[in-house]
Parts: sequence; structure tokens; C-alpha cells
Amino acid sequence: MAGIDDTIATIEARLKQAKARKQQIEARKRAMDSKKNRANDTRRKILVGAAILAKVDRGEWPKDRLLDMMSQTLTRLDDRALFDLDGKAEEAKQEPEPEQIIQPQTTKAASFTPRPDTDEI
Repeated sequence: MAGIDDTIATIEARLKQAKARKQQIEARKRAMDSKKNRANDTRRKILVGAAILAKVDRGEWPKDRLLDMMSQTLTRLDDRALFDLDGKAEEAKQEPEPEQIIQPQTTKAASFTPRPDTDEI
């Protein structure tokens, strides 16, 4: 019976390895899909923005309507400064006071080796 038990153990070990490989492949596929979705979302946002800016430049969309929409949406000072909202463009461009500078925390970096992008799954 030892021969059969060894054979079963070997097959179970190979099955476990195959399942682990399958999980890795599925995880890689999900990561690629997520990356593609984020890239598509970013591209859509850029294209919508370009279309609206082109309409503003051609006079088809009132600039004050765009600025009102951006003023309602944007909260970060540096984002608002891009559109000179609240007349604070110069304020946001200035260097922060020394006490406002936040120093990054140093942490031990995890070892990471990026995998080359491949089409293989």
C-alpha cells in the first residue's frame, strides 16, 4: 500500500501546484484587466476635457460655465490654481512655509522585482 499512498501524495502535490499556478494566472489577468480599465478611464477623462476645452476655445461653450463647474468640483489648491479659481493662482504657486513642509517617513522598503509585461497568461 505504500506505493499507492506515495502515488496519491505525489498526485495531490502536483494538483496543489497546478491550482496555485492557476490562481497566479487568474490574479495576473485580473491585474491586467484592472490596469487596462484604469488606463481607459484616464483616456476618457482626457478626451472629455479636451472636447470641452475645444468648445470653450471656439466659443461654443461659455468659459464662465466651465469655471463654475470646475469651482464646484475641485477642492485641492493646486488643482484650483490651474484654473485661477478664487484668484489664488499666485498663492498656490508659492513655496510653502518651512513649517508646512511635510517630511516623508522612512520605512523599510519591501523587496520587489517587477515582472516584464507579457501577453502570456
